[in-house]
Amino acid sequence: MKVKLQSSITNKMTVNVCQLYLITPPQIKDVNLFCLNLEAALSAAPVSCLQIRLKKENNECEDDVIILSLFNKIKPICDKYGTLIIINDNPYVAKKARADGVHLGQKDADYSHARELLGHEAIIGITCHNSKELAFNAVSSGADYVAFGAFYSSETKYIKHKANMEILEWWQEAMEIPCVAIGGIDISNVENIIKAGADFIALSNAIWSNSEDIASVVSQLSQLCHQHIH
Repeated sequence: MKVKLQSSITNKMTVNVCQLYLITPPQIKDVNLFCLNLEAALSAAPVSCLQIRLKKENNECEDDVIILSLFNKIKPICDKYGTLIIINDNPYVAKKARADGVHLGQKDADYSHARELLGHEAIIGITCHNSKELAFNAVSSGADYVAFGAFYSSETKYIKHKANMEILEWWQEAMEIPCVAIGGIDISNVENIIKAGADFIALSNAIWSNSEDIASVVSQLSQLCHQHIH
């Protein structure tokens, strides 16, 4: 992952086209079907990352064994298309799975502990909501990317923090570390996010809710990304 992200996530100087960062649905009832849908998505256009974010019905993190089982199922597919796998919230699972990295929320594991556990080659991203202070702290700690959001209402996550376009514009001008935009992004609003300066767009429901047309949706999103050069 590090090699690819050095030319995408961890080295913003080489990122002049916004890239796709997919997130799994919070619940996956049919893993085999999801694998087919994932293959359709990844074969349609380049996808830099897939974040495994599984939640129980009560919104607690899914059991480690289920996350690891999904990882093992999708890894060959992601490897085939050069897509990196990020584990949400849990650096211990990321280490056990030998995933490419971990994404940490503000209430998740401490960055320094995650870095010590996973090593310097792992990608570690940090949620920063709509806060310049949190983003500066993340960069100072050594994060490989920051994530801002939510920009729109989301069907996959309760929105506690709302972000605005200004923070993307500011970040694009001021910082070298890349940023991921997240929260309710889909075909109807993605151009606003791209134009504002997001280096990566995180997508979940916009992809998986279109089970019969996943490849087309991913292709369209990729084309929109390539229409705007930073």
